[in-house]
Amino acid sequence: MANQRSLAEVITQWSGTLAVFGSTGFIAYQTLQGKISLGSLVMYYQAFQRGQSLLRESLSSLAILYENSLFLSNFYQFLNLEPKVIDPPFPRPIPQPLKFGIEFNRVKFHYPHHSIRPVLEDITLTIEPGETIAIVGENGAGKTSLIKLICRLYDPTEGQITWDGIDLREFNISELRQQITVVFQDYVHYNVTVRENIGFGELKLLQQEEMIYQAARQAGVENAVVKLPYGYDTILGHEFEEGEELSIGEWQKIAIARAFLRQASIIILDEPTSALDAEAEAEVLSKFRQLAHNRTAILISHRLSTVRLADRIFVLEGGKITETGTHEELLKLEGTYAHLFATQAQHYR
Repeated sequence: MANQRSLAEVITQWSGTLAVFGSTGFIAYQTLQGKISLGSLVMYYQAFQRGQSLLRESLSSLAILYENSLFLSNFYQFLNLEPKVIDPPFPRPIPQPLKFGIEFNRVKFHYPHHSIRPVLEDITLTIEPGETIAIVGENGAGKTSLIKLICRLYDPTEGQITWDGIDLREFNISELRQQITVVFQDYVHYNVTVRENIGFGELKLLQQEEMIYQAARQAGVENAVVKLPYGYDTILGHEFEEGEELSIGEWQKIAIARAFLRQASIIILDEPTSALDAEAEAEVLSKFRQLAHNRTAILISHRLSTVRLADRIFVLEGGKITETGTHEELLKLEGTYAHLFATQAQHYR
């Protein structure tokens, strides 16, 4: 593309140069022949220069308009996209509290416009009310994809996911997500105040200072916040003037505080302590145990020390559940989980 563009520019520049010299030579020749006066020569030359400038600007503007129209066409194509995940015409009320649990029934899933190779295949499991489960597995095993299905960011390709026996597709999407609080691996760094960063977890509590302070304490980030120049009113990030940058671990605690603020039925933490040191991890997990009391919780982590607190652990391999049980049961099984645990544990011996 660059070569084609350069060639077109060279041809255009040479054509323009030839036109200028040819016209100037013709006018000069007419003057020497006495057919036009010297004043006419100056007038024609200046008129030609101005006309050339106007033509160049017009063509340049047309080129810019054409280039912008290409971007606009993409933009309008995006605006005209039809959502794949939609609300049902007559949504059913969501049972509260959760009584029978969340059930995956032979769920299969692959991302739209990707290969037909399923990310999840034949997933069948039940998450009991008030239970804390953990999902472990190597990168690409499908752990985060499973969570996205619970949040209904996507619908299963096959099978169904039920909430107290009702398919998730029968609920209003906003109402369903209101019952879930989640921290993904790629959480957002909002370049706004600390108060707003935490308050975005539950917008109706944005002005409830005590609730925001409590969420910060639960996430273990309060000590870092009080050291900032304006406390909870300090703007985070360097996008704006007077913005303060946090460490990766402190940003992660802010994201966890955002999740803790919402009093949802289900708490989901995807790699919640990946950027935390051992002491901060122990503090967050201790608070998490308290918050998960009487609520359903899902943990995803590569750190197997983190998942030991779970009531049940599911091992995902290649999009399939290969092992299920408690920490002790899986160690006795001497399978994938036991191997992963032994691999990590040897670094602490």
